Amino acid sequence: MLLNEILVVLMFLTFIGLLFTGFPIAFVLGGVAVLFTLVGVISDTFFHTSVGIDFGIIGMVADRCYKLMDNWVMVAVPMFIFMGHMLDNSGIAERMMKNMQNVFGKVHGGLALTVALIGIILAASTGIVGASVVLLGLMSLPVMLRQGYSKTLAVGTVAASGTLGILIPPSIMLVIMADQLGLAVGDLFMGAMIPGLLLGCFYLIYIIGYGLIRPKDAPLADDRKPINFKLIWDLLKTVLPPFALIIAVLGSIFAGIASPTEASGIGAFGATLLALWNRKLNMKVFREVLRSTYVSLGFVFAIFVGATFFALVLRLLGGDEFIETIMTSLPFGKYGVLVFMLALIFILGFFLDWIEISLIVLPLLGPIISLLNFPVNGYGVVDNPELIWFVVIIAVCLQTSFMTPPVGFSLFFLAGVAPPEVTLKDIYKGIIPFVAIQLVGLICVIIWPQLVLWLPAMIYR
Repeated sequence: MLLNEILVVLMFLTFIGLLFTGFPIAFVLGGVAVLFTLVGVISDTFFHTSVGIDFGIIGMVADRCYKLMDNWVMVAVPMFIFMGHMLDNSGIAERMMKNMQNVFGKVHGGLALTVALIGIILAASTGIVGASVVLLGLMSLPVMLRQGYSKTLAVGTVAASGTLGILIPPSIMLVIMADQLGLAVGDLFMGAMIPGLLLGCFYLIYIIGYGLIRPKDAPLADDRKPINFKLIWDLLKTVLPPFALIIAVLGSIFAGIASPTEASGIGAFGATLLALWNRKLNMKVFREVLRSTYVSLGFVFAIFVGATFFALVLRLLGGDEFIETIMTSLPFGKYGVLVFMLALIFILGFFLDWIEISLIVLPLLGPIISLLNFPVNGYGVVDNPELIWFVVIIAVCLQTSFMTPPVGFSLFFLAGVAPPEVTLKDIYKGIIPFVAIQLVGLICVIIWPQLVLWLPAMIYR
């Protein structure tokens, strides 16, 4: 191996090793980049090698960070974060929970179905996994356990339903992925819509089947009421406002009326109006939403700065060419290479958050997918159809990173709000069937690329 290739391997190994120290990921990324910059400078200066790194990289990192902050597309990130936190404080989810439970009370597993449906609606209107998991956990777990639900079904449903927000548009992850590969955010939003809803439908089917097979572990509601027009009307009054917000945000993007950045502003304003309409908006709530938005945004952009430095050092060491050579020389065929990539990302998801994978790994793998020339049909109107398909596949795969130990953030969020009788072992057991469902959804998207490309093609025609 060449010296640069050895340094690339050591850089990845050092990064993975430092993850287990407990240091914040942004500092780990930046620290490893600084360390290998020094290694490169010392090697070239004193040992007359040709690593090709000097202290001019500091200016390059500063320039890239400035361009990142000046990126119009990235303005959507704080707006969607604000929208999500405002909706979580609006009281809409609590009202939906109550009214949906009244409607589904006569079905075994009706409360779990309610949680899954609310998770789908929250995913299409907030896109913030942590907030959705915490909200669903606080609202539903005590009630489900009090009604006699299996602990594993209850916690699995909450974790999986809350995690849908990272896939179903408007998703912050898709905004960042689009920026990294130079793709249109609207194309990714349209491409991820059907796979995201399909995954949600798989959850609903599993819960219904669970209730039929094991009715004692998914009992009927204690205070179930006969279905009448008033119950249906109350449910519609609760569900229609968030649906109107979803249509305003996604509809304006899909119809070409607004860009994703402009639509994010519409979403933030609409979420504020919903909180006001639900009589939940006051200065205390508004300050808390702003504080939560700043904290979330600071976390994301700190990782952006660290990952920018890390990725730049990796590229100067020739890491992208090194990885491309390895991947294209694998004797598996193009679909074998794709499966190898997904297996790699699945394993990385045990240790890394989606942000690091999107910022570091995705830009390395995207060009390889373009070289492999997968026979996907863009219907003559979708630009870069193979990349759109690949990114959505990665997004589905990264669903698992939120629900697999040891760094499954949904599991940590849920453990923090679960009742005392729910152990970490119960949470791990509960997510197993839902991770399996996610893998089934991943296989469907790989086999049928039309699930991703049909909607954007039909809208563009």
